[in-house]
This record gives sequence, structure tokens and C-alpha cells, in this order.
Amino acid sequence: MGSVLVIDDNRQTAEALAQMLKVLGLEARPAYGASPAMTLLAHTLPDLVLLDINMPGLSGLEVLAYLRREPRLHRVPVVVITADEQPETRQQALQAGAQGFLVKPITLDVLERELQRLGVLA
Repeated sequence: MGSVLVIDDNRQTAEALAQMLKVLGLEARPAYGASPAMTLLAHTLPDLVLLDINMPGLSGLEVLAYLRREPRLHRVPVVVITADEQPETRQQALQAGAQGFLVKPITLDVLERELQRLGVLA
């Protein structure tokens, strides 16, 4: 079973995504913002990170930059999740090292297809 860290400052969104991941047979752990996520990442190695961009304090792009710099975490796939569907935002996230980009609200079938594309699900 794969483990997924869901990083979103909106508790309802993080919980909903975690529940969808569990329905898909994955272990999911929500982190409600960048700071709690950084604490978890210091002690865990997820198989995938779902990462919101627009968060107070550290932005999702700053968290992504940390993930790409940190030797223990730099190969963990990251899918950006955001309500910002601007092409510039997508390009910025992918150039920063994200492997995927999903626009909220995210449905179960869209999440499942993205995880299959990444090889997280068979």
C-alpha cells in the first residue's frame, strides 16, 4: 500500500482528499498547512505528496523547492492541487519539479487517473 501526504491548509479539502485516497486503497495522512507538513516530512518518507500552492506562511511552491533540495525526499513525486487554473501557475509548478497538476475541486475519477498515470495505482 502506498502512502500519500496531503498538504492543504483547508482542513475540509485535506480530509476529503485523504478519504478519496483511502477509497483507492492508499494510506493517506493530511497535514493542515506547510508548517505541519514540514514537521511530518522530517520523520516520514511518503510515496507521493499532494500539495496545495496557496497557503499562508510557506507557499506550496516553497515546500516543493524544499522537497527537491532535500536528498531524502527529492525523488518523491508531487502533484500540485490548487484552485488556480491559470496556465502560468501550471507551468510554474511543473518547472519547479511537480509531476502533476490538478485543479480543485478534485473528483475521485480524476484523482484515480492521475495516480494511475504516475504509477502509484495499477
